[in-house]
Amino acid sequence: MKKLLILLLFTLFSSAVFAQEKSGSGMADEFYKSGRIYVVIATISIIFVGLAIYLFAMDRRLKKIEKGN
Repeated sequence: MKKLLILLLFTLFSSAVFAQEKSGSGMADEFYKSGRIYVVIATISIIFVGLAIYLFAMDRRLKKIEKGN
C-alpha cells in the first residue's frame, strides 16, 4: 500500500511539471542567435566524456584490486 501511495504521489508531481506553460528561455535563445550554443554543447560533451573515461578507468582499477585479493 505504501508503494502504491508513493507511486501515486510521484505521478501527480510529474503531471504538475508537464502542465507548466511552455515559455522560451531567454538565455537559450541568445545562445542560439549568437552561435554560442555549439560551445556550450561541446563543453558539456567534453565534461561527460571525461567523466565516462574516469569511471571506466576507476572500474578497471577496482577489478584489478578485487582479483588481487
